[in-house]
Amino acid sequence: MGFDVHATDGMARRGTLTTAHGTVETPAFMPVGTAGTVKGMMPGSVKTTGAQIILGNTYHLMLRPTAERVAQLGGLHRFMNWHGPILTDSGGFQVMSLSDLRKMSEDGVTFKSHLDGKRHHLTPERSMQIQHLLDSNVTMCLDECTAFPATHEVAEKSMKLSMRWAQRSRDAFVERPGYGLFGIVQGSVYADLRAESVKALTDIGFDGYAVGGLAVGEGQQMMFDTLDVTTPLLPKDRPRYLMGVGKPSDIIGAVRRGIDMFDCVMPTRSGRTGQAFVRRGVLNIRNARHAHDDRPLDEKCGCPACRSYSRGYLHHLFKAGEMLGPMLLTWHNLSYYQDLMADLRRAIAQGCFEERAAELEAQLLLGDIPATPDPLAGTPAAEAEAEAAATEPDAKAGGAADEEIHSVPVDL
Repeated sequence: MGFDVHATDGMARRGTLTTAHGTVETPAFMPVGTAGTVKGMMPGSVKTTGAQIILGNTYHLMLRPTAERVAQLGGLHRFMNWHGPILTDSGGFQVMSLSDLRKMSEDGVTFKSHLDGKRHHLTPERSMQIQHLLDSNVTMCLDECTAFPATHEVAEKSMKLSMRWAQRSRDAFVERPGYGLFGIVQGSVYADLRAESVKALTDIGFDGYAVGGLAVGEGQQMMFDTLDVTTPLLPKDRPRYLMGVGKPSDIIGAVRRGIDMFDCVMPTRSGRTGQAFVRRGVLNIRNARHAHDDRPLDEKCGCPACRSYSRGYLHHLFKAGEMLGPMLLTWHNLSYYQDLMADLRRAIAQGCFEERAAELEAQLLLGDIPATPDPLAGTPAAEAEAEAAATEPDAKAGGAADEEIHSVPVDL
């Protein structure tokens, strides 16, 4: 696996990650394919959004259909018909989130499956074996994702365990051309622990470095403060991956601080619930204000939802419970994220990142375009529609403001 930095602008970097299954232009956003699929999308459709790499979830795949089954069926690329690069997480985050179903030890973590209650024991060595069987291009070390908030003492103990597991992961990882292993920096929001973690990982030596333990409730400013003291310590010739992030403003701010790779379920999960990302922020297509709107979600977007369908039609699909609605909104959201990354890459290459980032951040604060008057207002048809909408729990009559959505790190 190789990584080349082609341009920098401040701390922002424009690079290329080279793997056995193709290259990834960075900064890059990875759609999440939790159980071997990006929900609501065909692999070819994911590719048309501009995505070059996707993320698979080790925890879910080890439980169903099992890593051994995926290997028997040709590996994850063939299994899910995605022939580009794949990154898999170690399974640690999902296991750690099962606080009532797991037991930690120096050796690893024992947990009960959320599917059938069976016990499993996940160690650094087993995590490496699973990800090797899946044939992922980027393997992640097993780590303990420290809960937030955590005292310095708790965060230090957790971080040091993760560093011991990182060494064991490195020892168990099978080197192959075009494949790599990333270490994960931990230490909660404590600068001294983050620095200690970076030193431990760089002493071991990895193909890339992830910043873990963020986007877990600490808030955007604290996340940025933690990145400010962490990313400058990371090797400049290795990719940097901020795990589980996030909102567009999170991504812009993290690219500003030297991060190269991102993943989050936000665009897909939001698409399934009727929330769309547009250049002026976030809108809820279920809101009544969209029912009569003949305009696209975003006039500057080239995705199928924006090219061929109106807001009014998308609103109808969600109100009618038609599966095409979530599919189109997911496609749009993934396209929005990939367009954002391409915009940031272009700005870095042209040496105008800060100016463009400021423009994008200002646009996100504008809010959606004003609602248009309903041509059918006052007619029996409009009154019947309003009456039906008023009986629904998610009704937003009167053009109420669209709901904000919040970052979520995993798609359980």
